[in-house]
Amino acid sequence: MEERTPRKPRYRHPGIAGFRPRFRAFRRTRAALALCAAALAVALGAGLYSAAQARSTAALQAASQSNSQASVTGVNVQTPAPATGSATAAAPAAALPAATVAAGAIDADLDAEINGVIAANPEFQISVALLDLSGGAGGSSDVHEYGVPAAFVAASTAKVLAAEAYYHLVETGVASLDGPLGAYPAEFQLQAMIQQSDNDSWSLIMDAVGHEELSEYAASMGVDYSPESNTLTPADMAHILAGLYSGTLLDPADTSQLLSYMRGTNYESLIPAAVPAGVTVFHKYGLLGGELHDAGILAKNGSAYALVVYTKGEDLSSVPERTEIIHEVTAAVADALF
Repeated sequence: MEERTPRKPRYRHPGIAGFRPRFRAFRRTRAALALCAAALAVALGAGLYSAAQARSTAALQAASQSNSQASVTGVNVQTPAPATGSATAAAPAAALPAATVAAGAIDADLDAEINGVIAANPEFQISVALLDLSGGAGGSSDVHEYGVPAAFVAASTAKVLAAEAYYHLVETGVASLDGPLGAYPAEFQLQAMIQQSDNDSWSLIMDAVGHEELSEYAASMGVDYSPESNTLTPADMAHILAGLYSGTLLDPADTSQLLSYMRGTNYESLIPAAVPAGVTVFHKYGLLGGELHDAGILAKNGSAYALVVYTKGEDLSSVPERTEIIHEVTAAVADALF
């Protein structure tokens, strides 16, 4: 489905404002859980979902006109069991494997490959960010950036940030996963927003968080974000993914649940379709007008990387070509690093 920027909130929780300083303290307490959360994330599933074929332009155009609420009703026929995410996270914490496969390096050869893909497609605006998440709590702060050095309309990749902010409200006692949000519990709306990219669920989550509060939350992790413009750089998005995967943003149970929603989504034909067997992918795509993006985490044997590819064309007619660009970048990264 083609996406939209969520509407302005109808109300704001009075207890949310000013949580930025509390979040910073909260974040420091999460750093100690980093390795545990990362191990849990890698262990979420052993198998890799089969690569889906890229949708045809005609199918995408038809999907862009579909009703988002029908998507939730048709796919999620029942409220997801709240115990599912919690049960996964409640398992005994496992240390990282004693022996791991040595990961590759983000080096000049990989830089040249990614820059080569971008240079071969000058008709599109392309921006890539790559961040090593293997180093525990913060991973490497050095984001490798390629292509257009500017912010893009983030489309639905920004739904990951909205989900993180809502989980933060749950953890600080302001909101709840079981409480009603629209016609369904909040947990259902989070899953629909991430797994099915449902726009009505996104608006409900945004109403609950508040636009100003979401900007403050993003700023607390060093990200400049305005819901009204919904723009991010790929480097910003890489930091949003890094905070989630490292466990520095959320409790282990919430980290595990959100990552689980980022597998087996309604659009697996971008980054997931181009990784080899054995590499686990957690991701969120974005599709809006000329924007086609994918923001993902690639993980295997204790090594993990955030890979964000944002592309912009004239319209949906170039989606197949830009899908192939995302595949080429992903394949280059996976071949070099795993």
